[in-house]
Amino acid sequence: MADTAQAQELVYLVTGGCGFLGEHVVRMLLQREPRLHELRVFDLHLGPWLEELQTGTQNVIDACVQTGTQFLVYTSSMEVVGPNIKGHPFYRGNEDTPYEAVHKHPYPRSKALAEQLVLEANGRKVRGGRPLVTCALRPTGIYGEGHQIMRDIYYQGQRLGGRLFRAIPASVEHGRVYVGNVAWMHVLVARELQQRGALMGGQAYFCYDRSPYKSYEDFNMEILGPCGLRLVGTRPLLPYWLLMFLAVLNALLQWLLRPLLLYAPLLNPYTLAMANTTFTVSTDKAQRHFGYEPLFSWEDSRTRTIGWVRAMDGSAP
Repeated sequence: MADTAQAQELVYLVTGGCGFLGEHVVRMLLQREPRLHELRVFDLHLGPWLEELQTGTQNVIDACVQTGTQFLVYTSSMEVVGPNIKGHPFYRGNEDTPYEAVHKHPYPRSKALAEQLVLEANGRKVRGGRPLVTCALRPTGIYGEGHQIMRDIYYQGQRLGGRLFRAIPASVEHGRVYVGNVAWMHVLVARELQQRGALMGGQAYFCYDRSPYKSYEDFNMEILGPCGLRLVGTRPLLPYWLLMFLAVLNALLQWLLRPLLLYAPLLNPYTLAMANTTFTVSTDKAQRHFGYEPLFSWEDSRTRTIGWVRAMDGSAP
C-alpha cells in the first residue's frame, strides 16, 4: 500500500485490494481516514510462483520512484520468519528474537524476498528528490469475516455431521489476529509514517491483538463451536506419520493434476509443519513506534466472526 500527501489530503493506492485483507483495508480507510482525498484499488491475480511476486514487488517500488510516491507499506507475513520446517518453536517472540528461517515452500520464500526488497528500498530517492519511506507489516494467522480457510473448515464440518476431528496436539500454540485490527494497523502506519519516517522507515512490525494463544484447531472452535460444530478427541485422531503420508500424497496429486485443474488441498507438508509448530508473538514495537492499539477487542472480533459464519448458511444469530 502506498500513499502520497498533498495539501493535507491523502491519495492511497491499495494493491491486492480485492483480497481478504485488502477489502478490509479499503473499508478501514473509508471509515477511519478523514483526510482521504482519493482511493485507488488495484488487484491482479498473479500465480503463486516466486519470480512473479518478486517482480511485482519490484514494479511497485519502481512505480513509487517514478511517480514521486514517498510512502510504501508492504503487507508481509509472519511466515517470512516461520514457523520453519524443522519444527522449532517460536514462543512469545518479537521482531528481534533470533530464529532460523528455513523456507522451501514458494509462499514464504516469495514473501521473505519481497519484504527484503521493500525494506532495502527505504531511503531511495523518488521523483522530486525526496526519500522513499518503507516498512513491512507481518500479520500472524489472520481470521475474520471472509476468511476462506475458516469457511472451508466450516463446510467440511457440516459434511461430517457437525464434527471435526483433532489432528494437532492441543499443546501447539499459534498467534492469531483479527482482520479488522490488521486493517487498522495498515491505516495507522500509513498515517504515522509521514511524521515518524526516521523511526519507522525500514522497519518490520508483527500485527497482533488480544486474541488468545491456542492450537489452530482449538482457536477455530472458539468461532465454529457456537456455530454448531464440535471437535472430537483430546489427542490427534491420526498419528503424525500418517498425516505426513497423506500430506505428501496430496502434494503429489496437486503436481500431477496441475496441467488439468487446480487442486488445492488444505493438508500438505507445508501446512502440516505450520500447524504442528508453536509460533506466538509478544511484542509492543508497534505501540512504541506509532501508538498502535487494537481497534477491536477479542470479544468483538469473535462475535463479528461468529456472525459471519452463521450467516453463510442462514443460521439464526
